[in-house]
Amino acid sequence: MEHQVFVPVPADDLRAVLRDPARVARCVPGLQQDADTDAGPVSGRLKVRVGGSTVTYRGALTVTERDPGHFAFDGEGTEVRGSGTVKFALELRLTPVPEGTRLDFTATATADGRAAAFPPEATATALQRLLDRAAGQLTLGSAPDDPVAESESESESVAGGGADDVSEVSASLFETEVPPPSLDPFLAGQFDSTDGAPQPPAEAAHARRTMIGRSAEEVDHAPPRGRYAPVPAPASATAGDSLRWIAPAAALALASAVVIGRALRRRR
Repeated sequence: MEHQVFVPVPADDLRAVLRDPARVARCVPGLQQDADTDAGPVSGRLKVRVGGSTVTYRGALTVTERDPGHFAFDGEGTEVRGSGTVKFALELRLTPVPEGTRLDFTATATADGRAAAFPPEATATALQRLLDRAAGQLTLGSAPDDPVAESESESESVAGGGADDVSEVSASLFETEVPPPSLDPFLAGQFDSTDGAPQPPAEAAHARRTMIGRSAEEVDHAPPRGRYAPVPAPASATAGDSLRWIAPAAALALASAVVIGRALRRRR
């Protein structure tokens, strides 16, 4: 397969990047480098999407400078979830052109496993897309400030300081004061001190005590209390009314008995 890409970067800057394996590794799109440096600076896991399928390979890549404008890439990889393998050879030539450099890619590859079942057109499209993204990363990596390296260093610093951030957030979370319950609107904003704070009425305190420890169903079906309780209908006769009439009647009966007793004595 052959492919051409134009980048607005001088050829000398591109050569400086391609001569540094560590910077080449940062230009491979989606490469997750291994922590083990024995496999080489350009090694790790690479996820490749072809058509509607995705395959992840683990392998290594070597870069060789044939001449100042000619670089060769040789690599091989093995499927992470399978036994398929891929071997490829990529030739890159840098051709200076007005306002930039033309990158000429020539690639050959052999594969088995899942990659062998992909349609050739889909495979070529996926490789061209991968080379276009690699050329874009190569352009960024050749900048004087090297924003690719800066972004990686920033991510590492954020990852290193993650524990301190978590501890600070946890401390601030557990040190936050708990506001009063919704049944105490009179204490809103004054739960730091009780001096001079208005006290809730008796029915509010009673309602708060009765709500604590009760299920949601009981609370929903509980009759309203306090000022919201329904007013009972007046009773037709109460115990007080009956007692008020019994006392005079008893006194009248006693007086009648005394009078009748005296009258009977006089007749005798």
